[in-house]
Amino acid sequence: MKKLLKITAFAVAFVLLLLCAQRIVTPKYMTSGQDGRLIAEYYDSAQNHDVVFIGDCEVYENISPVTLWQEYGISAYLRGSPQQLIWHSYYLMEETLKYEKPDAFVFNVLSMKYGEPQSEAYNRMALDGMKWSKHKADAINASMMEDETFASYLFPLLRYHSRWSELTWEDFQYAFTDTPQLSINGYLMRIDVDGIKKLSYGKRLDNYELPQICWDYLDKMRVLCEENGVELILMKAPTGTAQWCWYDEWDEMVAAYAEKHGIAYYNFLNHTEEIGIDFMTDTYDKGGHLNLSGAEKLSRYFGKILRNDHGMTGHKGDAEYEKIWTELTDQYNQIKRTQEELLEKNGKLTGFTGLE
Repeated sequence: MKKLLKITAFAVAFVLLLLCAQRIVTPKYMTSGQDGRLIAEYYDSAQNHDVVFIGDCEVYENISPVTLWQEYGISAYLRGSPQQLIWHSYYLMEETLKYEKPDAFVFNVLSMKYGEPQSEAYNRMALDGMKWSKHKADAINASMMEDETFASYLFPLLRYHSRWSELTWEDFQYAFTDTPQLSINGYLMRIDVDGIKKLSYGKRLDNYELPQICWDYLDKMRVLCEENGVELILMKAPTGTAQWCWYDEWDEMVAAYAEKHGIAYYNFLNHTEEIGIDFMTDTYDKGGHLNLSGAEKLSRYFGKILRNDHGMTGHKGDAEYEKIWTELTDQYNQIKRTQEELLEKNGKLTGFTGLE
């Protein structure tokens, strides 16, 4: 019996040691790849949203949920992650329905240009933050690169054990505590300005067909929304560079799909003047993403559409919502002040700032 107890104690201690090591070596996304923290932040939100946006950086850097609330009383969350591919988006949509049933999902269509996984790093930023469920398991199986394994997602120590030589104090500091809140309901703010006279476009393509797998997953999104009584809305943010160009041919195909299935599709690239977007003042990286000024303009414009054309009457005057959004607005303004101070002190911003 004593021998059995010793063996059991050793086994338990060994497992605990491995779990501790795993927590330490798993990336915290504090100073680099900060947007890798976004997916996990959803679970701490008040999950009573009228609309949930799903997609890549064209979602989480270009839409201001606080502006949607202030102008229209619309409660929104952005479930975005870097280079979020359409299968990531589908399983995040599926998972979101476990926690809430919004009036609408808005899916940003830029990722439909990709027919296969692009990067393990971006896979990790989309998937590691998800809570374990069948949805996460399905997302992993749909997303893995050829040299990735399911076990390395189940036990991240298998993937990150070689990070020992790269560890910083932050890895130990946040190994057993949550990282500070980075976003405001999924929105990453940048207030700095680095403009461009007009958006640039990529070279002409030999073939403009979008990958079939993307149409298959768009069908799955549509059916999922229909089955759950949630409206599916498609959008293309009014940003882009040669690297992330959205061609007219792609736009026409998505518009035709939307018309065929009775889905609203808004390509905001076609409405920049109406929105009031000035690419000299409303982006922080030469047209790749909107800064705070641009995100607020787009949100005012889109919020009016959500109210008038999609029946989102908002919750102004509802005490529960007012309390939640007063706190979120205060946090939003706090991050804005922090960035203003950093700009004044350093003359530039080198990353995102949250509630650290």
